[in-house]
Amino acid sequence: MTKEELFQQIKLKHSFLCVGLDTDMEKIPKHLMKEKNPMLAFNKAIIDATKDYCVSYKINTAFYEAYGTQGWDTMQQTLEYIPKNIFTIADAKRGDIGNTSNQYARAFFETLSFDSITLAPYMGKDSLAPFFNYANKWGIVLALTSNPGSADFEQKQSGEKKLYENVIDTFSSIAPSTQLMFVVGATKPQELGEIRKRVPDYFFLVPGVGAQGGSLADVAKHGMNATCGLLINASRSIIYADNTELFAVKAKEEAQKMAQEMAALLLQYKII
Repeated sequence: MTKEELFQQIKLKHSFLCVGLDTDMEKIPKHLMKEKNPMLAFNKAIIDATKDYCVSYKINTAFYEAYGTQGWDTMQQTLEYIPKNIFTIADAKRGDIGNTSNQYARAFFETLSFDSITLAPYMGKDSLAPFFNYANKWGIVLALTSNPGSADFEQKQSGEKKLYENVIDTFSSIAPSTQLMFVVGATKPQELGEIRKRVPDYFFLVPGVGAQGGSLADVAKHGMNATCGLLINASRSIIYADNTELFAVKAKEEAQKMAQEMAALLLQYKII
C-alpha cells in the first residue's frame, strides 16, 4: 500500500486506528474453544466487527509463532481475511545481518504479503536495508517505545543526541517517508512533538493509547501532520473488551468510540 492510499483510507473512514491482533488463547472467550481453530474464529469475528472503523491491523507474530506450524497457518489465514484496502503490519521486530534480513523480508513481504513489518534497529542501517528494497512495502523502525525499559537504552545520551534520535536521523537518511515509519509511544507526548519536528513527513505507529494510559488528544496535538501521519494502535482495550459471546459487539463499540474521537481530531486539525 502506498502512502497516498493509506491517507485516502484515513480520510474515507475518518479514522487512524490500528487494531492489534495480539490474540492470546488464554484470553479469548471460552465458547470459541469448540471451534476447529479458536484463534482464527476469534480473529475473523474481531475483523468483521472493527473493519469499518480502522485503517490498519497489526498482527503480533509472537502469539502465532508460539503454536508452531499451526500458528503460522492461522497467521496467514488471518492476513488473507483482512480486506485488501486495510494496511497490514507484521509486528515481528526483525533485524539482522544482510543475508538474514533478506530472508525475513522475503518471508513477510512475499510469502505472507504483509504491507509492513516492525524492525529492531540495534544492528545498524545495513541490517535493515533489505526491507526497503520492496516497492510499496514499509519498514516500521522502533524509535521511542512506550514501555518503561525504553529508558535503559533508547533514551540514553549517544554523543550529542539520545539514542532514539540517532536511530531516527540514521534511518530517515536512507529511506523515504513512503517506505519508513517510526514507532513512538503515546506515553511520551512531549518527545513525540520533538520527533515530529525532526521528521515532519513520516508516519508514526503509536502504541500506548488505551490499556497503557496514553492520551489520544495529546498524541494528535504533538504528532499529527498534514497527512495525519499517525496510526494509533489499540489491542487489549478493543479485542478483549468483553470475554462473553458478546465479545465482537463490545469490540465494535470500542473501535467505533475511538474512531469517533479520531474523527473529531481530524476535523479539529483540518485534515478532513
